[in-house]
Amino acid sequence: MKNVDDLIESAAELAARGLSKGEIADELNVSRETASWLVERSDAAPTDQPSQTQTDRPAGGPQDIHVDWSAIGRDSGRMGHVAAAMADLLAKHGKNVDLTIGIEKAGGPIATLVARELETDLGTYTPAKHQWEEGDIEDLGGTFSRNFATIRDRECYVVDDTITSGTTMRETIEAIRAEGGEPLACVVLADKQGIEAVDGVPVYSLLQVISVGKEE
Repeated sequence: MKNVDDLIESAAELAARGLSKGEIADELNVSRETASWLVERSDAAPTDQPSQTQTDRPAGGPQDIHVDWSAIGRDSGRMGHVAAAMADLLAKHGKNVDLTIGIEKAGGPIATLVARELETDLGTYTPAKHQWEEGDIEDLGGTFSRNFATIRDRECYVVDDTITSGTTMRETIEAIRAEGGEPLACVVLADKQGIEAVDGVPVYSLLQVISVGKEE
C-alpha cells in the first residue's frame, strides 16, 4: 500500500468482511483511532481529487504511521530470519525462560518462530481491541487461547509485530501478571514511538519508525 487511498480501500474491504475496527487496526498496523478514521473515510462520497500520500494526508486525519511488513510476512524463509534476530534480542533476559507469548493476530506467527528459536513453549493472547467497534474499550477483555501453552506462573517473553502507543502491550503484560506470570521482555518488528519499556518490562524492536514533520 503506497498511500492513504489504498489504506481507505483496504479498510473498507475488511469492514465489508465483518472485521471490527479493532481487528482492522491490527490488520493494517495502525491505531484504533486511525482505523476508525479510515473506515469513516471509506463511507464518504468519492471525489476527483488525486491520491494523497501519507505525508500529505487530509486535514483532520490522525497522526499515525502505517507499517507494511508484508514482504516479510508472505515468505516463511524471511520470517525465520527475522524471528532469529528478534529471539536474539530476547535471549539476554532470563536463563530458564520456557514460554513465549504472541499477541494475536499478527504476533502469533512471529511468536511461533521466535519460540522455536528459543526452544520455549508457545502461548497466544487475543487483546480486547479485536472486539472493539466504538465506545469504552475498558469494558472489554482479552483472552489467552486454550489451544496453546498456559501461563502457569512462569516467566515469559512477549512478541508482537508493531507497537504504536503501548496500550495493547500493556494490556498483555497485565493479563500475564494476572495469571501469575512474569514477562521479562517484549520484542516487536517495528516501534512507532520509541518505547523503551512498558510497565517496567523492556521493549526491543528491529526498527524504530520516527515521523519527522516541519512546523508551520
